[in-house]
Amino acid sequence: MAFIILILARPRTLGRGSLALLLLLAGALPASAQLTVPSPAVPEEIAFALQGALPPTLPETVRRDEEGRVTTRAVRLLEPLQLDGRLDEAIYETVRPISDFIQNEPVNESPATEKTEVWVSFDERNIYVSVRAWESTPDRMVVNEMRRDNFGVLQNENFAFMFDTFFDKRNAVVFQFNPLGGRMDGQAVNDGNYNGDWNPLWRLAVGEFDGGWTAEAMVPFKSLAYGAGQTQVWGFNARRINRWKNEVSFITRLPTGTGNNGITRPFFAAPLVGLEAPSSTRVLDVKPYVISDVNTNVPSNVRNELGGDFGLDVRYSITQNLSADFTYNTDFAQVEADEQQVNLTRFSLFFPEKREFFLENQGLFNFGGVEGNNNNNVNPRLFYSRRIGLDGGQAVPILAGGRLTGRMGEYSLGVINIATEASSELDLPATNFSVARIRRNVLRRSAVGAIFTGRSDTPGSQGSAMAYGVDGTWAFYENLEFQTMWAKSQNPGLVGEDTTFRLRMGYDADRYGVTIDRTGVGRNFDPSVGFLRRRNFQRLFAQGRFSPRLPDSELIRKLQYQVQLQYVESNAGVVETRQQQGQFQIQFNNSDVFQAQHLLAFELLPQDFEIADGIVVPAGGYTNDEFSLQYTFGRQRRLAGSASFEYGPLYDGTRTAVSFTGARTQVGPQLSLEPSVQWNKVDLPYGNFKTQIYSSRVTYTITPMVFVSGLVQYSSSNNSLSANVRMRWEYIPGSEFFVVYNEGRDTSSTGAPLLQNRSFIVKFNRLLRF
Repeated sequence: MAFIILILARPRTLGRGSLALLLLLAGALPASAQLTVPSPAVPEEIAFALQGALPPTLPETVRRDEEGRVTTRAVRLLEPLQLDGRLDEAIYETVRPISDFIQNEPVNESPATEKTEVWVSFDERNIYVSVRAWESTPDRMVVNEMRRDNFGVLQNENFAFMFDTFFDKRNAVVFQFNPLGGRMDGQAVNDGNYNGDWNPLWRLAVGEFDGGWTAEAMVPFKSLAYGAGQTQVWGFNARRINRWKNEVSFITRLPTGTGNNGITRPFFAAPLVGLEAPSSTRVLDVKPYVISDVNTNVPSNVRNELGGDFGLDVRYSITQNLSADFTYNTDFAQVEADEQQVNLTRFSLFFPEKREFFLENQGLFNFGGVEGNNNNNVNPRLFYSRRIGLDGGQAVPILAGGRLTGRMGEYSLGVINIATEASSELDLPATNFSVARIRRNVLRRSAVGAIFTGRSDTPGSQGSAMAYGVDGTWAFYENLEFQTMWAKSQNPGLVGEDTTFRLRMGYDADRYGVTIDRTGVGRNFDPSVGFLRRRNFQRLFAQGRFSPRLPDSELIRKLQYQVQLQYVESNAGVVETRQQQGQFQIQFNNSDVFQAQHLLAFELLPQDFEIADGIVVPAGGYTNDEFSLQYTFGRQRRLAGSASFEYGPLYDGTRTAVSFTGARTQVGPQLSLEPSVQWNKVDLPYGNFKTQIYSSRVTYTITPMVFVSGLVQYSSSNNSLSANVRMRWEYIPGSEFFVVYNEGRDTSSTGAPLLQNRSFIVKFNRLLRF
């Protein structure tokens, strides 16, 4: 007689609080098909009817069930792999690979058109991912980027893999590379958000064979954080990009339109079983540096002044999942200069963070769903790391600082405390900055959290300031998400009307998309360690999108029709901004994109606004009617980039704009040029002017670990001509040697541009791991 046994289990590797369910059918099934309850020594065998397919048995390393669920297996090595990219060890003959990749683009759930084979293996110290990527037409591969952490790696033929080391289906670490050995790494946070500025220690070797290319990646367990216990179950996925075909495929099935970003979606990763990791991997990293420089500053009457300094960074793993960082006399001389921007509005410009100490784990400190590095986002940021150690683009010396980041059960925790020195040149007192962030996973893919920021001294006032708030992300089904946020600030002399809130609903499927966003910012709300592009407003934003695919077209992959409405008024009820925007886009099969856009807008200037030197726009209301065209040439082309043209009314006059940005042309596999042009011509009743920004980045990559890059920029707005030339050599993993040359000149006078400042910097650091 058939019967059903229902077992509820809570294995320590499977859920961090979730229930694993296993249905055992006995009696009605033949003995060979009956399932048995595994011993505690192999908890990964429990409940994969819900998490994935049943685990594969060696020599198989992947199993797929009839419902499309996938489970993968890691293989223990008796001795470490010889990391040479050749794939000639015995494991590649005796163990069958993970294969049969599934397209996500262009035809979702169809088999990939090129064969990909993957092996996951491990020994006592490292976990390895090996790949054999078959290629039917090798001479068409797009392979032209060697530099580490350069976006061009993603725009090449590309392979990526991810580990969800806590198997929480929310967070993961991502590694990717191309056939030249160019590599990138990053963190996937909250199932889809990506921070590419995480730089762990890992090694890579690439090779070729007659039918394609191969690679072996080695990641030390010490570079990863994971749950307690030797026996582990992680989430795992891999992605293959055939750039010349514009095809993206994965081990698992993903929602239509996920594309490249699918590798940042651990929710859809397959379980990885059979893995045994060191139960204790506490790490102490000590990284001292020394620096020498020669500086000239003409306005300050400083000529060829010789200087030098030293400092120290320390990292210690308090627990397997929690690490502490300490920095003394922090220096960021090797960081690339900011790129110039044009600003024809009355609002402040946002510049992205580039300093490594603040970039790592940056996603943990995002609050209220506010992310991205663009100037179109008016939602407040409670933590903007450029408030620390920078003032108006000028460096403020950092004396020392500490950071605590990691996980404690279901909680993610981040704490920062940094002290800056007084600066007589910038008239700033010594200041202490504090940030504390906590998030807790709830439900299936949701999270709630809180944040606190504070500083001991506030510019322009006496006394300290702080801000604090709570937020939540609520994800349902595959594409529906709600975001909530409330925060309050406390600043000297500002009392009342000092809160902000946000409610956002987003449905983002491949064919349809809808967004509704409601934000309010009080008149006295001021996050002193944050960024507020706009103050004292109530905003309603709505957007609708229809994106049909054309599967029968050999030229066009997808069309997009989008409408967008924005309404902003002050807290007194005065309309300040009203926008209606329509957009049409064509995505071609070769990855080119054409876009046409029409914007009808009203903007109120509450007071006179100096838009350019000596040209003042009177206070009042203005209606703009702007039309723009843009064509983006895909990265498969010799010259890639976005060319755009804009024309329309601006403040009782007209504006014509031409730009070519995001450009890149490759001169062989090692030399690349990235020119950029932004040109604006504005004709107003109060005066006419032009703004021009011309820049070019030239990069020569000697090996994936050594490059020389120069960024030259001219801006007519501030009459400046600048150069930033850097050489970076990672002579051993984690240890670097930098040579930097900076120069700034004033172009306002006739004749040759006058020297304003110049510096030559040599910096050396050494990572010591214990």
